[in-house]
Parts: sequence; structure tokens; C-alpha cells
Amino acid sequence: MNIAVLGTGAVGRTIGSKLIERGHTVTLGSRTRDSDKALEWIRSTGGQGRQGTFADAAAAGDVVFNCTAGAASLQALELAGPDNLRGKIMLELANPLDFSRGMPPTLTVCNDDSLAEQIQRAFPDTKVVKTLNTVNHLVMVEPERVPGDHIVYVAGNDASARAQVADWLHEWFGWKQSSIIDVGDITAARGLEMLLPHWVRLMVTLGTPMFNFTVAR
Repeated sequence: MNIAVLGTGAVGRTIGSKLIERGHTVTLGSRTRDSDKALEWIRSTGGQGRQGTFADAAAAGDVVFNCTAGAASLQALELAGPDNLRGKIMLELANPLDFSRGMPPTLTVCNDDSLAEQIQRAFPDTKVVKTLNTVNHLVMVEPERVPGDHIVYVAGNDASARAQVADWLHEWFGWKQSSIIDVGDITAARGLEMLLPHWVRLMVTLGTPMFNFTVAR
């Protein structure tokens, strides 16, 4: 499958590398065609990865991962282009974190709105599914790094897109089907994004990002 990964940070590079391992064609998108991080990533894949602008990647991908920094996501997606995103499933991984006042971060949007909802409103013809934003980038693609049962969520307005994303999380990254919780429409992203200040505090307290939440039933 042709997959667009928007963002050249640790999340985007990790997602892209794992997808290449799974046999997919991945284009890493950034603001410029000659991004140093993207070129370094291509070298790390043995030349198997591709790179280009946000628009180049979005046009090439049948599926899109938004791995951009949350505060810049809307601008990055505008650069990707509504036409290049139309009709596609977008796995929305970004968190609207604001570190301007130090640690722990605050959120640029919360309570009665979320970044995922803003993205869905801005791109109504794209099937936005919030997922994977509540775990470290290494745990995203290798959930076995955290022992025991732990969970990941999917949220979005299109039920079939949520189900498809759940299947991809299992197939591509090894998440157990029983560990993937469908929390419904895109408004559920409010709670998922509001977990992040707590997640960051826990990371500092525990001294490691290699943990996750579980639900005891």
C-alpha cells in the first residue's frame, strides 16, 4: 500500500520505518523537498523510503498518517492540500501540546473541542481517526515493549474507518484486537488529547516513556 506519513519527527520516522518493514511504500512529508531529517531517514531505511513536501506525500498516499507537531498540524495539512486528502482515511496521531510555559505542558485546545475535531472540520471529506496519541512512538509500533495487557483507542465519525484503522493497528503494529478500544465519534478525541499532560507528568515521575494505560473490567 502507498502510505503518506506527514512529519519528520521521531513519531513520523518511527511509523514510516515500521511500515516499510511491513512491505509498504512510504513517503515522508515535510515542508521542503530537501529536509535533512527526511533524507537521514531515507538513508536509515536503506534507500527504501521516499520523501517530499506535505503535498507530495499526501498525493502519493492512499492512507495518511498525521505525525506533525499538534500546534502546527492544521497549517501542515493545509500545505498537504484538501484535494490530496479527500476521501482518504487519516490516522491522526498529533497532540496539541504547548510547552511555552515549561513543563508540564498545557493544551492549545481542550474541554469542548480538540485538535482532531478541528482537523475534521477543516477537512470534512477526509475520514479522520484519532489513535495512538496516548503512547510513546516506540510503543506505537511495538506494543510488546510494555509487558502485559494495555490499550490503545480509535475515535472518529466514520465507523467503517474506525474499524479499518483497528485492523491496521493489529496487522501493521501488532496491537491485540482486544486491546483496541473504539470510543466512538471524533468528540472522544477531547479526552484522549487531555490525557497527555498527565502522560507527560507520569513520564517524568517514572523516569521512562515506556509505559501505557490499561482498563480493568
